[in-house]
Amino acid sequence: MSAHLEFSPDDKYFSDEVEFDQIRQSGRERLQELSRPKEPKVEWWTNVGPNVMWGTQEMLWPIRPEAKEATPTERVINLSTPKKNFQTGMHAGRPIFYYSCGRPSMIWENKSNVKEANERVSVLSTPKQPSREFTNQEIKPQFLFSCGRSSPIWTVQKGALSAGDRPRTQNLAYPRPPHREFQPSRQVETIIAGSALSAAASERIQSLSTPKDRPHGPFRPPQWPVTPGARNAISSSRCVDLARPKATVEGYQLPRDEMWPVTRAAKRGSASGRLQELCRPVVRASMDHVQFNPDAFLVKETALKGVIPKRCDELAQPIQR
Repeated sequence: MSAHLEFSPDDKYFSDEVEFDQIRQSGRERLQELSRPKEPKVEWWTNVGPNVMWGTQEMLWPIRPEAKEATPTERVINLSTPKKNFQTGMHAGRPIFYYSCGRPSMIWENKSNVKEANERVSVLSTPKQPSREFTNQEIKPQFLFSCGRSSPIWTVQKGALSAGDRPRTQNLAYPRPPHREFQPSRQVETIIAGSALSAAASERIQSLSTPKDRPHGPFRPPQWPVTPGARNAISSSRCVDLARPKATVEGYQLPRDEMWPVTRAAKRGSASGRLQELCRPVVRASMDHVQFNPDAFLVKETALKGVIPKRCDELAQPIQR
């Protein structure tokens, strides 16, 4: 719903009709300015922005000549210095298997200045000795506890090679049969039978395959003439009752506008003395003055001597749960 204001040259706000026309013209121009759609920023960037080819090393905005001729500071030089590469000499291109798990590692070459191992290193490098109760039958291959290595093929006993199959083993060895109603997947291209390729269509199929014959005209006009009998017809009392619109409820009032004109009597009216007295704000002392008043927060003697009624005392008792 649109809100509107009603002005007239007779109001006391306007001195003459010329001023009234100027204000109406300025208001009309302001409404036209507000009704214009806002230009989107995406369109501004795509149409007005610089034309740059993507995938190249060209700058989006051109670099100023002053920036090209400027001398870099010491901080910029330190930040632009590349990081030192410590992987040089024998450490250059170290293989990946140095950091892997379960792969055969390369034997590192000892440095020339390394001396012989001391007594402590020799003790730590001695392998752990098995216990006295340990037998050779408990020895397991090391590949069973390794990571990523392949195990050799186990040897099969001669008795197992020449043994016959049991009926239970044969039944378990049979693959599981598919369901009785299982149908394998069809081919992507359906193969048409030769009889279907050489068959002739019947008369009924040919009649059904014939396209519908639509006439090309002439067609009747979209507006057709009304007969004189229909023009001179008189509606019955029942049709008149049904065509009568539904009436509103007794006492119904139309909704008022959001803004309505103020009457001249209301504009020229003056407030009474009682209204002016009620419109005056309550003046209270500020905290800057109250903090120096020692009697500001004293309780009255009548309030100190007051007695609480029985009903208030009952309501003040806590609920026992």
